Amino acid sequence: MPEAYLGLGSNLGDRAANLWEAVRLLLDALGSDRFAMSPLYETELVGPVEQPSFLNAVLRIEVERSPQDLLAALKAVEQQLGRIPSERWGPRCIDLDLLLYGELTIATHDLIVPHPELWNRRFVLTPLLDVLEEGPLYSRARDRLAQLGERPWVRLYVPGGKVQEPLGKSDAI
Repeated sequence: MPEAYLGLGSNLGDRAANLWEAVRLLLDALGSDRFAMSPLYETELVGPVEQPSFLNAVLRIEVERSPQDLLAALKAVEQQLGRIPSERWGPRCIDLDLLLYGELTIATHDLIVPHPELWNRRFVLTPLLDVLEEGPLYSRARDRLAQLGERPWVRLYVPGGKVQEPLGKSDAI
């Protein structure tokens, strides 16, 4: 059974609740109980529109549906959660993207897999590394993330708390 990697994002309302509800609805819609979920990450804004910061995550899931059917399920969940089509890179209560589908490469009018911006986004690569298994794809994602530098920042989300920055080498015991 193929594995799909799904990008999840939210920057309106209760962002964490939006992401968890999207996961619940997706698991129900897809009838899958074999999945792995990354932690949630808060992400510095990218793009021209002023808006709240995003929470992002990646869901790895075994699927029996075709990539096109999976895309339709993603769009249906977005609609269930109240996503309204808006300006590109604008605020949204939920954003679901098909990042990878097995080893398939797809280029149609409605669907491009791998996602065309996958290798250029820290907010996708960081949680993707949490759910990838060791291997060539993991190495590629890790190496590409290192090439992207430190901006925009992506940090582990801690509900109601402050994120502790990692210790520098001089601070290590």
